[in-house]
Amino acid sequence: MASLRDCKAWQDAGLVLSTTSNAACKLFDAVLTQYATWTDDESLGGIEACLSKIKAADPNFTMGHVIANGLELIGTGSSVRLNKELDSAMRTMMMLSKSQPLTEREKLHVSALDMFARGQLPKACDVWEQILQSHPTDLLALRFSQDTYFYLGHHIQMRDSVARVYPFWTPETPLSSYVKGYYAFGLMETNLFDRAEELAREALAINRTDAWSVHTIAHVNEMKAEVKKGLEFMKETETDWKNSDILACHNYWHWALYFIEKGEYEAALTIYDNHIAPRCMSSGSMLDLVDNCSMLYRLHLEGVKLGDRWNNALRLTKKHTKDHVLLFNDVHILMSLLGAKDRKTTDEFLTTLQELAKAPCEDHELSLAPSLGLPLCQAFVEFENGNCDKAVDLLYPIRYDIIKIGGSNAQRDVFNQLLIHAALNSKSQAKQNLARCLLRERDVMRPNSPMTERLLRKAAAVHSVA
Repeated sequence: MASLRDCKAWQDAGLVLSTTSNAACKLFDAVLTQYATWTDDESLGGIEACLSKIKAADPNFTMGHVIANGLELIGTGSSVRLNKELDSAMRTMMMLSKSQPLTEREKLHVSALDMFARGQLPKACDVWEQILQSHPTDLLALRFSQDTYFYLGHHIQMRDSVARVYPFWTPETPLSSYVKGYYAFGLMETNLFDRAEELAREALAINRTDAWSVHTIAHVNEMKAEVKKGLEFMKETETDWKNSDILACHNYWHWALYFIEKGEYEAALTIYDNHIAPRCMSSGSMLDLVDNCSMLYRLHLEGVKLGDRWNNALRLTKKHTKDHVLLFNDVHILMSLLGAKDRKTTDEFLTTLQELAKAPCEDHELSLAPSLGLPLCQAFVEFENGNCDKAVDLLYPIRYDIIKIGGSNAQRDVFNQLLIHAALNSKSQAKQNLARCLLRERDVMRPNSPMTERLLRKAAAVHSVA
């Protein structure tokens, strides 16, 4: 761990860590590096092993507790409401923070994480921003806020947060090229595609294994429907990013999207079977679960027969049906319940969400459930029950609010696709006409999209029959 920062190196960087253990400081850096680079790096010991070693090196190291609890929470597969161990770990962190002298920055980290754990995501971001105003190279505050802005659908904030600290990330600052990649992603999500690609390529010129910058370029090609370019890029770079085990499944998901766009479903299924499903089965991470369900549902909308794949997905999602941590996760879990035709669990899932939404307390996500989460979920249920008119009635009024459940523009496109398919299959001529309007809009925004052309042909056929 020679290149990792000890107590003095953190102090010299203006990011004092309140511990006398050099080992704890270096291990903290090892975990932060893996989080920042989307890699569970065995050469650094792996994230879980490093976290265990931090506690052994200094059990009272508050920032060690912050990064451990933060990674558990930010993964969104667990919560203090359901996970008693996590709840206890948060209590320990809070108690430690009050029993020892910490820097103001460290106190703010504890406070932000406490807010996140309570579901106060926007307030947590405000506190991380407070840290970044005084400590622009605090990578933990930057990454935690980036992930949380993403969950909130706050893409402009995600972009501008990096812009404010970007000048401080000079080439000699550890991991600065990755910050270039974070900024590129924010630019891409706010439709500044050319600048986004330029910065992502700059980051890749510094470190070709930067899977996040690869991911940004994959998004640019997806949003511009540049399918040939996208497929070539993923194939050319695969050996660089496939070992980034935290993000590789998601990059394979992007690769498969191009094939769905082209209507080459077998090729998409091959990527799903060889990469997405096995990686999801192995990791169980929420990001991989979401990709798994999203991929299958998009293929389902295209009329592809999926065999037993939904039942395999259900084995992974069923343990999360009562989580209700993020509405974005919820609706993807629901896709798997509907795909596997598990009506009993579907009913239980909707009931627990409805009950929690009655008393959201301070939980930001649950406060959105009545107006947004529940109608969105019900639209999926209605569509699967063949009630396309009802699905449109639920989905169309909230289409511009769906960004509030988070995710990327590419990820949320599945909701646009559902609305178009529901309108196309509606019995109402007015709704069939709405489908054509939505497809014209899509065609102008993403010219030369093979999927849009396919759906326009279908809409014309429906119109001629009507």
